[in-house]
Amino acid sequence: MAETQTEFTVSLATTDADLRAAQALRYEVFVSEMGADGALVDHREGLEKDTFDAFCDHMIIRETATDRVVGVYRLMRADQAVNAGGFYSEAEYDLSPLTRSGRRLLELGRSCLHPEFRGGKALFYLWVGLNAYVSEHDIEILFGTASFAGTDLNALSGPLSVLNRDYLAPPPLRCKSRSYQPMDLLEASAVDRKRAMVECPALIKAYLRLGGTVGDGAFVDHGFNTTDVLMILDTARMTERQKRFYSTPKTRA
Repeated sequence: MAETQTEFTVSLATTDADLRAAQALRYEVFVSEMGADGALVDHREGLEKDTFDAFCDHMIIRETATDRVVGVYRLMRADQAVNAGGFYSEAEYDLSPLTRSGRRLLELGRSCLHPEFRGGKALFYLWVGLNAYVSEHDIEILFGTASFAGTDLNALSGPLSVLNRDYLAPPPLRCKSRSYQPMDLLEASAVDRKRAMVECPALIKAYLRLGGTVGDGAFVDHGFNTTDVLMILDTARMTERQKRFYSTPKTRA
């Protein structure tokens, strides 16, 4: 793979140019590749953006050799959400189980990687950078919508059924979809679990490996051409093995 001799750097956007580079990668992935659209998407400039961008931190991973942006993550703490008028995912899920918990929250969103860097180290470096951010701000619960491409529920019935059966969030943290789409679409005997997990996007599988859980019901976002699930990660429930994966860099190539 082209990545085998590549190093990465992870940082937060500090300039307008950094933010535009993040929005350009989001456009390439969400709009050009996945068919998404939105009121503020700039097709002329090739930028995927919305009103929340101004209130968030934007984590960027760059390929060291070329300095190009190959991955991004949008981060919104509770104090930032107050200024923004709420969390992004509140439009899709009732977040009151989280917001009433009294615990320190971080919403994760707009995560994407350039196609050339999926399935390798780049996602791991984003997680390591995220761990540093979580430690700095004493975050206790991470959450955010994660997307399956497309809105064909028949095609997604296996993965959604497995998530619903095996990974539901504990009741105190179980947020419900506002436009409720049940995820228990197939009986357990009708699901090829191995295939269903292969069909889950890499980001969702990364959340699950770290002890992540899902909210109650999916949200079908026809405007963005995705089917979303709410991922919830309680850092207090992570095992020591999960914490080591989340915070210890692998050997750099």
